[in-house]
Order: sequence, then structure tokens, then C-alpha cells
Amino acid sequence: MQTQTSSAESGNSLALLTDLYQLTMAYGYWKSGLAGRRAVFHLSFRKPPFRSGFTIACGLAQAVEFLQNFRFTDSDTAYLAGLRGNDDQPLFEPAFLGYLRDLRFTCDLDAIPEGTAVFPQEPLLRVCGPILQAQLLETPLLNMLNFQSLIATKAARICLAARGDPVIEFGLRRAQGIDGALTASRAAYVGGCAGTSNVLAGKTFGIPVKGTHAHSWVMSFDNELEAFRAYAAAMPNNSIFLVDTYNTLNGVRHAIEAGRWLREQGHQLAGIRLDSGDLAWLSIEARKLLDAAGFKDAVIVGSNDLDEHIIDSLKEQGSTINVWGVGTRLVTGHDQCALGGVYKLSAMESPTGGWDYKLKLSEQAIKITTPGIPQVRRFRDAGGFVADAIYDAPNPPSGEVVIVDPSDLTRRKHVPAGTPSEELLVPIFRAGKLVSPLPDLREARHRTQSQLAQLHAGIKRFVNPHEYPAGLELGLHDLKTKLVLKARGEI
Repeated sequence: MQTQTSSAESGNSLALLTDLYQLTMAYGYWKSGLAGRRAVFHLSFRKPPFRSGFTIACGLAQAVEFLQNFRFTDSDTAYLAGLRGNDDQPLFEPAFLGYLRDLRFTCDLDAIPEGTAVFPQEPLLRVCGPILQAQLLETPLLNMLNFQSLIATKAARICLAARGDPVIEFGLRRAQGIDGALTASRAAYVGGCAGTSNVLAGKTFGIPVKGTHAHSWVMSFDNELEAFRAYAAAMPNNSIFLVDTYNTLNGVRHAIEAGRWLREQGHQLAGIRLDSGDLAWLSIEARKLLDAAGFKDAVIVGSNDLDEHIIDSLKEQGSTINVWGVGTRLVTGHDQCALGGVYKLSAMESPTGGWDYKLKLSEQAIKITTPGIPQVRRFRDAGGFVADAIYDAPNPPSGEVVIVDPSDLTRRKHVPAGTPSEELLVPIFRAGKLVSPLPDLREARHRTQSQLAQLHAGIKRFVNPHEYPAGLELGLHDLKTKLVLKARGEI
């Protein structure tokens, strides 16, 4: 498995990549004698990003690396020893810091594989183990899965808009810092992008790297044709010319002249890039010029603040662009800054054994959490995915399955007995040991494409997508309702 960050590469722990309140709660569990009590937490999201009909799960590989290296170093505990409370006394006592130094990850973890299409309320992962450990994982796991799932989903939507054309991720210079750029490149590849301009991401993850030249190359020569010929001489096997520095269609003509020179040298004009102006009209006119000159195989790369909506519109206008370079609006998530993932306690071991199921109430129905030990069963038929049922793992449904829509309790999906299905959460760790090696990045990317192919076209629409049937299995819904009424004192 390829590494995610320089700290992971060096084997350093990222245990302090957390919010302070995780550590104060851990200290409280330790002081109360609850540190070793088993608990179940699960990570899910409430609404799909970008008003999308689907979300692509991503970020699990980084989470696995984090858990494999999880430990508090002497440097970590020395830092924590210097923290002070409101009375200017140490926040944590030395014995607790010693406990942290000896702490290692020993939980079970089940997760939905990267590249899987997922839906609101479904657990992307489930942690079961000592509550102190499970609590400490909340912030880092959310950090790793939220961002990468957001970007993988955006990439998948952009690739759908491109209708089979290659999409290259161009976002390094506009990304949110170094790690934001690396993780965005990785997630974009899982989502379906064919390559990246980010060379460090290429080295780190094995993603194909693509790129040509900038306007500054053209501007550094006396004229555009001279610039193209010089680039062709320097890079005859990578000649895609950026043609819009001065006059786009004249730039195409100069690219054609450079292409003829390349052909004489035994090489081929790979293509041109359009980065401004009316991309639909310019691409159509550029295609005419290239074809008339005998360069029918030369690609036209389009860039300039593209996203799924603009690409879809350009396709509808008859654009002849056949490679898409997408940067800012992909790696930043653009129209949605974050995936609203949450990590909630859903069960805790009782003092007498067994599980006490937990939930959090809210005046907003969407924020009432789901109790139990959740698993997701996905049903399918010859046409693709049919529905997803979130159920309590110790009480799996049998026979006909009834799925309750979490946003409208009167809407129910009935899945006949015997409908083919699979369980989405699979074992990753058992007692802190990795038991299921993760697929490589290309397999995750292939899974995304395979999953999207199983979704009805209406679910993949960019505007007002059809809502995929996913919700609580009737037994879990009834249990949740009972616990809500009990918590409110109504039964």
C-alpha cells in the first residue's frame, strides 16, 4: 500500500492530529475507570455533497496507515504535559500520559471499500473496541474520509460529464496546501480521473502524470511559432501546444506548422490546449483546422475553471474537446466546502455483559443518531443496484426486507425475499491487526466505475437526481423509534 504523507512514510505517529476535547474525554474515561469498556462508533454523513444522487467513499487507505502507526511518542506526551487548565495547573496527570505512551490500537474496524457508491446515514466505517481508543479516533478518521470522499465524488461527477473522455486533475496550484493537494490528487484518481499534473502525487501514489507548457513558454520567445518549434525540438514525444496566448486560431495554425516539422522528424503532434475564450466554438474551429491539415488524431485539451456543469454544457454545444483538464473546482470541492461526516457512539458494553444501545436526540430529526451495531446490505438485480438496508448486525433481517426512508417515514421500499445482496462493511482490523489487505489505487478507481455503472441513470443526473432507496431496515427503525420515545420520557 502506498504511503499518504511524509510523516506516514517515516513511520511517525499522527496521534496528536486530533481535537483537544478527544483527549480530555479520554482522560475522563481513564479517571472514571471506563477506558477499557467496549463501545461501538460509526462514521456516516447526513446529506450527499453537491446535491448529488450518490457519494463515493474514499480515504480508507490513509486511515489504515494512521491506525497501523497509532501511538503517542515521548515528544507527544511531553507536549501534552505542558498544557494547562484554567487554574494554570497541568491539564493531564503524569500517570495518564504514561498510559498514552503505552497505548496501541487494539480495536476492530469494519469499513466500506474505497470506490463504493454510498448514501446518507450509511456507516462508511464502524469501530468496536475500548471506548478511550475509539473516542480518540473520531477527529482523524473524519478528517481523512470527509475530504477524500468529497473530492472523489466531485471527480466522479466530472468524469460522468466528460462521457468517457479522459479527465486530468490540474489543481495543485489552487489546492488547500500541500496535504490538501496530495489527497485531492489521490481522491480524484479514485473518482475516475485518468491522471494528474501533480508530480509528487504521481511518485507517491503511482498516478499517471500529464502536462505540457504554460503561457510563459510562449511569451519567452520572439513569436509563437518559434516557441512551438523550440518546444517540439525539446519534447518531441510530449508536444501538446497551448494555443491561446495571443490569438487562439492563429495559435492552432502555428501548432499545425510545428506538427508538420514533428512529422518530418518521425514524431507526431499530440494535440493542442484551449484555456480561454468560447471553448465550444474554438474547439469546433480548431478541429476543422487540425483535420484539414491531416492531424485527425491530435487531441484537443480543454481547461479554464471547468466543472461537471460546464463540461456537460460544452458537450451539449457540440464541443470537440476530448481531454479535460480540471483544477480549482475539482480539488477544492468548489460548490461545497466539506462533506458533513459525523462519528457517533451507537452502543456500549453494559457492566453485566451485552450491549446497551445509544442514541443522541435532537430537535432536528436528521441529527437523531442511529443506535446499534450497524451494517449495510445492498440488494441488486439484473439491472443493477436496487436498494440499501441499514440494519443491526446482531439482528440481521430475513425474508422480505422493508426499508424505511429516513427523510419520510411513510415511504417504504419492500425488497422480496431471495433478492441477491452483499454486505458492504467488511473486516479491516481485528483486535488491532490488519486482516484484510486493501486493494491498490487502480482497483479502487475501477470499483468507482463499476459501482456507477450499476446505478440508474436518474441517480447520476446533475440536477434533481432521483433518490436512491437507502434507509433503515424496519426492525432497526422500530428499535430507534422506541429508544427515542423512551429518551423523551414518552414510554
